[in-house]
Amino acid sequence: MALNYIWTGFFLVGFVAALAQWLFMGDTEIFKRIIDGTFSSAKMAVMDIALPLAGVMTLWLGIMNVGEKAGAINLFARVIAPFFSRIFPGVPKDHPANGHMVMNFSANMLGLDNAATPFGLKAMESLQTLNPHKDEASDAQIMFLVIQTSGLTIIPLAIMAQRAILGAANPADIFIPTLIATYCSTMTGIIAVSLRQRIKLLDPVVFGWIGGMTALIAAMVWTISAFLDKAQIELFSVVAANLILFSIIAAFMSAALLKRVNVFEAFIEGARGGIETSLKIIPYLVGMLVAISVVRNSGILGMIVSGFAWIFQSLGLPTDFVGALPTALMKPLSGSGSRAMMIDAMTTYGVDSFVGRLASILQGAADTTFYIVALYFGSVGIRKTRYAIGYGLLADLAGVIGAIFVAYLFFG
Repeated sequence: MALNYIWTGFFLVGFVAALAQWLFMGDTEIFKRIIDGTFSSAKMAVMDIALPLAGVMTLWLGIMNVGEKAGAINLFARVIAPFFSRIFPGVPKDHPANGHMVMNFSANMLGLDNAATPFGLKAMESLQTLNPHKDEASDAQIMFLVIQTSGLTIIPLAIMAQRAILGAANPADIFIPTLIATYCSTMTGIIAVSLRQRIKLLDPVVFGWIGGMTALIAAMVWTISAFLDKAQIELFSVVAANLILFSIIAAFMSAALLKRVNVFEAFIEGARGGIETSLKIIPYLVGMLVAISVVRNSGILGMIVSGFAWIFQSLGLPTDFVGALPTALMKPLSGSGSRAMMIDAMTTYGVDSFVGRLASILQGAADTTFYIVALYFGSVGIRKTRYAIGYGLLADLAGVIGAIFVAYLFFG
């Protein structure tokens, strides 16, 4: 429903703005620019983005399926299970919900969206069996949902694929910055909900995980900022990201061979979903890119960006990041909308520009809070969300702030 209002609103606001410019400013070319922009955006959505994306997604979904067959998700499950048993104290250790949640988080971190959603819905269904108030979200369900909205993903596959399609010199250079930004979002959500639910953050396992990961991230950021200049930071991001990604591929294939998995067949099985995934997003991509084109060519998007620039300039803050803010503002409302905003930022400012890279990091820093609330809570009939949305948006805000910080650190 929110997406319906957003999409319709883009066209109506764009029409009103264009009409005002024609009547009061004498801009007789405004409607031609808007219509030409809609045709151009529709063509770009299909020919320049969706179809090339099919090849990239086919490759990586196949590789990810090899990792799944090799037991990568089960390995993640065994590693993080002790931590999650502490932050979900209301869930018995032997309850099926534990396994479903661990599988969901593991699939999300590996970028296996097709596997993550079914696991997530099953986890919410299992948690609902423990919920004494069936129309009201339980503490465990809120914690689970806020972690979902924080969007913790180790491999931002779709974002790197989009950057590759648009001609980025090094599509994976946003890999480490995105990991840091989404970590900020996830840790903020977990800590905030834990404080609200009075979960013992000083428990040795919980403190060890949160403290250890935070120390690791902080040490990496400090080392990078203290000992590397801008050129070296960019080189580090590119080399480290590609080394990690290639190491993951090699590890997946090695583990699959050790388990006597037919690696090529596993790859083909997963790769079949690549074209299907790309075809599914075409209507959404065309719709949102055309709507954004209307808003941009009518002058509204420029006015919004200029308004943010004026506010931050008045506060004495830098303003070169405001061109990426539409992606951040759209992200809690619509994944396809924010993806379209990201693409628009990369095509407008340049895929390897500061704004283009920041928009990519913002896209991976969090997830679609309102969509996830509707999907997961709606699947089990929960109407009273309590504080889930507020804490999900808090995690989103932390992700945005973290994304801007690391973008300046790595690319500013």
